[in-house]
Amino acid sequence: VQLVESGGGSVQAGGSLRLSCVAYVNIKIYSCMAWFRQAPGTERERVASLYTRSRSTDYVDSVKGRFSIFRDNPNNTLYLQMNKLKPEDTGMYYCAAGFGLCTRPSSYRYWGQGTQVTVS
Repeated sequence: VQLVESGGGSVQAGGSLRLSCVAYVNIKIYSCMAWFRQAPGTERERVASLYTRSRSTDYVDSVKGRFSIFRDNPNNTLYLQMNKLKPEDTGMYYCAAGFGLCTRPSSYRYWGQGTQVTVS
């Protein structure tokens, strides 16, 4: 399984970025897909998750109303639209796929290599 992220970069506070994650399999085989992030010296945290069959989504409180997770099935791509970015959003962002309860980090078995987001 291969997940490849892109779209990270440096942006000023208040700006926007859109992250992409291309899966080299049909993403419908996973029940869950998500974006995680990790800042230096901190634990990786789940930012947003999506149930692929119901399209139900879930967000960590700190990004609600600013981030949006969605998918493009024909292109097997997962996106994270990030608006009104804050310095505390800085970190390495990882795409993940798995099965089971999508809010549980242990549900995710497959990970991308990450894309860096820096907000100043």
